[in-house]
Amino acid sequence: MFHKNIKLILAGLLVVAGIWQFTESNIGNGIFLILLTAIPVFLYFKNEFILLAFLKLRKQDFEGAKKWLAYIKNPEAALVRKQQGYFNYLHGIMLSQTNINQAEKHFKKAIELGLSMDMDLAVAKLNLAGVAMSRRRKLEATNLLNEAKKLDKQGMLKEQISMMKEQMKKI
Repeated sequence: MFHKNIKLILAGLLVVAGIWQFTESNIGNGIFLILLTAIPVFLYFKNEFILLAFLKLRKQDFEGAKKWLAYIKNPEAALVRKQQGYFNYLHGIMLSQTNINQAEKHFKKAIELGLSMDMDLAVAKLNLAGVAMSRRRKLEATNLLNEAKKLDKQGMLKEQISMMKEQMKKI
């Protein structure tokens, strides 16, 4: 696991090597090195282990996702702010199956750090609403459900939100 700044240094070195190849009249090598710079820059903004964990989660392989996330030892040093949000978001999703208290902490941290997609933010708020509802905090759950409904622009969580509202009427 590389520190996030090492990726930028590597990108800078690739640009310098590309320029050096241009000055040596090796235009093809220079173009290749400049294009190769895109990989560390992309991996600076999209961490490779988080991407692999998302792929595992799409297949419902929670153990595989935990394995990939375990490679990130120090998220504050290795990840930018949004990636730290997704790191906590993924941990929250995996822990919501087993430990609701830990999942709540991870979801709150993910919302605090920020998630770039509204759908992910809506899922996090929906899960937090479920935790609040299980602890009989109806007002907090209602507020979180309303926020999740606003963020769900495609209507993918419409059914889950309506189910939770029905369950809240029983409280």
